[in-house]
Amino acid sequence: MDEIIIAEAMHGQVRIHAADTTQLVEDARIAHQMYPTSCAALGRLLTGAALLASDLKKEDEKIVAAVNGHGPAGTLIAQAKGNGDVRGLIGDPAIFITNPETGKLDVGKAVGTNGYLTITRDMGLKDPFTGTVKLVSGEIGDDLVYYLAMSEQISSAVSVGVLVNIGDYSVKVAGGLIFQLLPNVPEETIEAVEKIVQEMKPVSAYLDQGMGPEDIIHELFDDAEILDRRSVRWHCGCSYEHYRDALAVLKKEDLQEMIDDGKGAEIVCQYCHSKYVFTTEDLKEILEKQSENR
Repeated sequence: MDEIIIAEAMHGQVRIHAADTTQLVEDARIAHQMYPTSCAALGRLLTGAALLASDLKKEDEKIVAAVNGHGPAGTLIAQAKGNGDVRGLIGDPAIFITNPETGKLDVGKAVGTNGYLTITRDMGLKDPFTGTVKLVSGEIGDDLVYYLAMSEQISSAVSVGVLVNIGDYSVKVAGGLIFQLLPNVPEETIEAVEKIVQEMKPVSAYLDQGMGPEDIIHELFDDAEILDRRSVRWHCGCSYEHYRDALAVLKKEDLQEMIDDGKGAEIVCQYCHSKYVFTTEDLKEILEKQSENR
């Protein structure tokens, strides 16, 4: 089962979130039939959103991360809830671009840099908090670091990674790390964390060696203390009832036009591609109830 481990180190001055999201990203790949670079891009954003949401206190609170760098991948959206449910989408799931020099998947080129990263924190209050920053590299990790520094004034380091089996495009490993420094930490703590960041391998490399999130934390921080464990999973949460309610808020004329057409309605969820079919009789029932409630 995929999980996020939350820990602290260096006498409580550093907070660490480490995640294994391999199955989550694989389920997303299957749902969207993604090619390797699309999968790596969305997988990184899904992982980043899940890491940010692991601090949420209530199950229905959520983080929504949206990226559009005007690259060929188009718009990427990831939504992560306090209960561990994560879902997302990508404009073009069929991107397979590699960097000719490194041979690695070129997420930055797929995402692009001529655009923005927007993070919305919906805590169930009247107005969600939204922060937007320009993209730094389109590689997702760097962009999350810049967002946390500029919008939330948090000094952090972020590593998110996805390894894809090129043969069948399945996800080999996926995961992420976020280190956050508490305010007013001494300079030696900052230097120590910077040294760890400079010397550590990509998070996907640790996972590929068979290490779990807790193993990675203890590998990087000798004095790490585990504070919490949270499971995460790919789960859309869409339903027939949800889309019936969506149809119920359409204008009476629009519903009547659909009824007169005689073909019913088919709605496809953009997050998981589940199909919901409403017959003409279903639409008539929705219209009747709509009229009764007005």
